Amino acid sequence: MSNVGLIIPERARQVGNFLVGRLLPFHSKRSVGPFVFIDHMGPVAMNDHENVDIGPHPHIGLSTLTYLFEGSIMHRDSLGTAMEIAPGAVNWMTAGSGIVHSERTPDHLRHVEKHLHGLQIWVALPKEHEETAPSFHHVEAHALPQWEQAGTHYKLIAGELLGHRSPVPVFSKLYLVEIASATDHEVRFSDSLYGEAGLYILEGMVHTEEASFGPRQLLVAKDAARCGFRMAAGTRVYLFGGEPLPEERLIFWNFVATDQTKIDRAKQRWQAGQFPMPPGEANPIPLPTGNRT
Repeated sequence: MSNVGLIIPERARQVGNFLVGRLLPFHSKRSVGPFVFIDHMGPVAMNDHENVDIGPHPHIGLSTLTYLFEGSIMHRDSLGTAMEIAPGAVNWMTAGSGIVHSERTPDHLRHVEKHLHGLQIWVALPKEHEETAPSFHHVEAHALPQWEQAGTHYKLIAGELLGHRSPVPVFSKLYLVEIASATDHEVRFSDSLYGEAGLYILEGMVHTEEASFGPRQLLVAKDAARCGFRMAAGTRVYLFGGEPLPEERLIFWNFVATDQTKIDRAKQRWQAGQFPMPPGEANPIPLPTGNRT
């Protein structure tokens, strides 16, 4: 009997002037563990006058995780942070009670040909941390735990798994690990996974006892403790999940909360110009109409 409970394909979405592949939320699966939003950015080639320009916009009730495979993004936020993220590093921004940030092509790349490819992820905060003070942490690639096992390379991007712990300061029990195999190889976790588990296939093929799956698909397990699969040579996947939060999460635009009143209050604050802006930024993105996720 298959342990794959749901197959979620990427769906095209426009974010600012950039086209992405949306994975979460999905109509029949709004979250996996505390992970409530995942976009696959690119891969895209941009010429010398094409750039990513996602202007200042607010967040509440979540932490964002940016992880790039290729290219570079300049992050600026209302705490005064200005941080360029490169491939393999992690930008972890906790919105809590409210933060504003922008995401743009860095100045030194704006007039040259370039590529961009990566993941943008939202992790919901536990209810007791929804109103925590906003913060930002950058973790360089070399600081992330990495290990080899039977010809397969593991990199723990966030959380705890298999006796390893990432320095990314998460607020709940979770894991996000990159797994890359140069050879055809069976991957088993011996009951090390917990909560809910999802597997995103970036490249290559994954085989289970019943079927094979290719890139740009997210597989959600029926039982995290029974996760196992065979990776074809040249495959790279991202395994993520953890303990689901007990309360339903409401999402409107960039706002995540357990209570509609928190989202309504954030809408009013944004429209009234009451969120602080990142230094040097102007022209904030207007509040959208309708139910936007």
